[in-house]
Amino acid sequence: MAIEGPLKELSIHDVFQLLDLSHKTGALRVRSELRQNAGVVSFEEGHVVAAEILSNPHPLGALLMRSGKVGEEALARARAAQAGGDPRRLGEILIEQGAITPKELERQVRLQIEEVVFELMGWQEGYFAFEEGSGAALPAEALIRIPTSVLLMEAARRIDEWSRIEKKIPHLGIVPMLAPTLETTDVIDLLPDEWEVLSVVDGQRDVRGIAEALGAPEFDVAKTLFGLASAGIILLEDRPRRRISEADGGELRRLFRQVEDHLATGDPASALAVAEALVSAHPHQPLAHLARGRVLLAVARYDEAAEALWLSAELDPVSAPARRLLGYCFLGQGRFREAADEWERWRQLGPQGADEEIQQPIVERVRQAALTIDGALRGVS
Repeated sequence: MAIEGPLKELSIHDVFQLLDLSHKTGALRVRSELRQNAGVVSFEEGHVVAAEILSNPHPLGALLMRSGKVGEEALARARAAQAGGDPRRLGEILIEQGAITPKELERQVRLQIEEVVFELMGWQEGYFAFEEGSGAALPAEALIRIPTSVLLMEAARRIDEWSRIEKKIPHLGIVPMLAPTLETTDVIDLLPDEWEVLSVVDGQRDVRGIAEALGAPEFDVAKTLFGLASAGIILLEDRPRRRISEADGGELRRLFRQVEDHLATGDPASALAVAEALVSAHPHQPLAHLARGRVLLAVARYDEAAEALWLSAELDPVSAPARRLLGYCFLGQGRFREAADEWERWRQLGPQGADEEIQQPIVERVRQAALTIDGALRGVS
């Protein structure tokens, strides 16, 4: 059974309730052109078992590394086992190898699902489509089943609480910094989680960056920062995208061309070194993240490439190269429908110079192929 339509006619909350009450199994896809974002939530008999969103494209392995629960070496061993024919889920292999406990794995997966669902619950515009499917069509790393009613109640509580938080933190790009009037001799009585957040407040990271540094949910970090700001311990700055000087801009473009040259001569290691240096020197410049994403895509590190390219697109929403390359990342991840959708967004950006014009017929052929494969896979399932 197909259920689809605009969110203006049927709210995302009502869609979740409908799927819960009818015990549906399948995938709910939600997209918003206004937000330039899209999410997928997988259901099994009305329970939520997996969720991901374009603005935070972390599969299980990347999520565990980001939270500091699993190291790169352990993750590489688990993936090597899968490549060698081990049919088990990534999480199951990591547990068997002793890299993580079942309880911690479940906690991390649940946090990921909750963050996606709670973000989608705030959308009041966009389009949804539910595709019913068998249990075999569920994500291979579906590890838990969360009652949808529990998620809806928690989402309602968060939305109510966020209406209070957003008076000081209207978006995740707000940059917190220590209050200059705070005396070093002052006695500050804070809870452990408040000390943890305060320890990474450096006047450079925004709310999203602090959450990433701590491997913590963005809502929890924003809530803690709201409390610290209310107590006068920190200040919150709504910092616009930083302008770059003409000299720095010339250097940025020169290094970007250097990245391209290294890739053209078959030296991705040197290209990545230059790109990493670019991001370190210019963390708020979309071209720096575009360079890094280009290299990571070239060496098939699709998860990291998608994150870098999304940052580039977030900093510059009309960046055609970031959108085009993001489509190739999704293709490499086997997310054929999302790749096609991203290329459609790229096409809608309109004329973007000779380089992008040349890519149009190539991208269109690949987009059609991605749609064909996606349709075939859905037909099989």
